[in-house]
Amino acid sequence: MTGKMARYQLILAYDGTRLEGSQRQTRTAGSDLSRPRTAQGELESALRTIGWTGRSVLIAGRTDSGVHADGQSVALDLEWAHSPEDLRAALNANLPDDLAVRAVREVRPDFHPRFDAASRRYRYTLFCDPIRDPVRERFAWRVWPAVEDGTLHEAASVFLGKHDFAALGSPTSVNGSTVRTVMSARWTGSATEWQFEVRADAFLYRMVRRLVFVQVMAAQKRISVEQILQAVETQEKLRAGLAPAHGLSLVEVTYADQQ
Repeated sequence: MTGKMARYQLILAYDGTRLEGSQRQTRTAGSDLSRPRTAQGELESALRTIGWTGRSVLIAGRTDSGVHADGQSVALDLEWAHSPEDLRAALNANLPDDLAVRAVREVRPDFHPRFDAASRRYRYTLFCDPIRDPVRERFAWRVWPAVEDGTLHEAASVFLGKHDFAALGSPTSVNGSTVRTVMSARWTGSATEWQFEVRADAFLYRMVRRLVFVQVMAAQKRISVEQILQAVETQEKLRAGLAPAHGLSLVEVTYADQQ
């Protein structure tokens, strides 16, 4: 049974613990090591088992090694004779346990998950504890001393709006703009566990992990909220540091025609 060629959007979830990021990587010249394991590489392997012959899928956002995803958006062209639900089932039957296709839909032929995106939403989880917690720390950053909640809320408000975030991330392309618009940024939680959710039109390289780091520094009284505000306004660099990758997850990518 032969199907029609169509473009499909997949919503991909993955545990990034054993992945070297989202995008497929090439082996270093002369290296005897196998190609790094990535979300894209695992998905493309599963696609080939059901007859996909494309060269590369399209991905909405790059996630670093160790970063997770609940709602990574992927697009590909495939000749498929069955329903989108059948495609989801076929892929999940061939994907490893740390990846899953959560949804599939047919989209217009020129749909691009990155360039058509209206916004991206990330979530970062941390908890406060002076003692290691190996299970909890798989998906959250353990911080100590404890953070002060009022300072977290105050710091998050600094990022709202359109700003040049050069002090808090790197451009995603050579000579790329560092201006981004943050639509929402807020902390929720309690005295022991917190989640930071931030939505923007796009993000700089490692921007979310940098935002979390400087806010934690402020909430531990190591820097001031005024210093964060000054960095946003003047692009003046702050104390170096990144929140660990394992606390971060790409939650959602939105599109104008899906809102």
